[in-house]
Amino acid sequence: MPYLHQIDPIALDLGQWTLPLLGSVHPRIHWYGIMYLLGFLVAWWLGRRRVRAGRLPGVDEAGFGDLLFYAMLGVVLGGRIGYMLFYDLPAFLHDPLLILRVWEGGMSFHGGLIGVLVAVAWWARRQRLHFFDVADFVAPLVPAGLGFGRLGNFIGGELWGKPTQGTWFDGWGVVFPRSLPEPFASMDAATLRAQFDAGLLDAFARHPSQLYQATLEGLVMFTVLVWYSRKPRPRYAVSGLFALLYGCFRFLVEFVREPDAQLGYLAFGWLTMGQLLSLPLILLGLFWLWKSRTAPTLMPAAETAQ
Repeated sequence: MPYLHQIDPIALDLGQWTLPLLGSVHPRIHWYGIMYLLGFLVAWWLGRRRVRAGRLPGVDEAGFGDLLFYAMLGVVLGGRIGYMLFYDLPAFLHDPLLILRVWEGGMSFHGGLIGVLVAVAWWARRQRLHFFDVADFVAPLVPAGLGFGRLGNFIGGELWGKPTQGTWFDGWGVVFPRSLPEPFASMDAATLRAQFDAGLLDAFARHPSQLYQATLEGLVMFTVLVWYSRKPRPRYAVSGLFALLYGCFRFLVEFVREPDAQLGYLAFGWLTMGQLLSLPLILLGLFWLWKSRTAPTLMPAAETAQ
């Protein structure tokens, strides 16, 4: 049975305000922003626990706070820059100021990952720590943010999947109003609900690929990486497992996810930009796991002292 998506993306509307210099403003808090905040809070909570357990010798909670702050900047800046370069380069070249209009949407995980890696490398060098010791520490903190971010995509009714009609999944899915053709796209919520109840929108049901990704990239990866990193692992192992899992999960979900409208399929009638960008992660994950076989193991501070 299909489900009609009519979730308000605005969590809190603060009304119309008149402020000095700014004039009339209408501040609203979106669920997507709350999801980002929840992801950072989980990373902060789990990271502090791991620091207290001595999983990053020589680093205290204040030092971890600095690392998290730089990583947050890396996520936001890298995610936005990556989106413009990977997914909307012609528009960016036409109007470079688009990169500043974050309220218009557009974030890339792969760009955010590069931003986090740059932040980790810079912080690790300042602390005189091996880059992969820090990367292995950070990897289990990331999936919660990925999961919450995909929930934010679902609540916002964006980045939907392919139609389920005519496939093995015929008869179920989610009808996303923003994906509907005219005249349905112009209908108000009540009229659209009546059309849905009459069964006239069943043909437009789509895969809720955001929820697939929230489950795989968020819940599954979080569970596996937290469990795997509970005891000391050789250098590169945790980072390698993270890259391999994300690359595989993203590559698979892309088969039921609608490709970006401005790009479409890149090759073979099925290869998407998300899949192309995930292939290097899969290869890097396999390489790092192989490399970890002969790498040293960073022991927690408490165990080192014994």
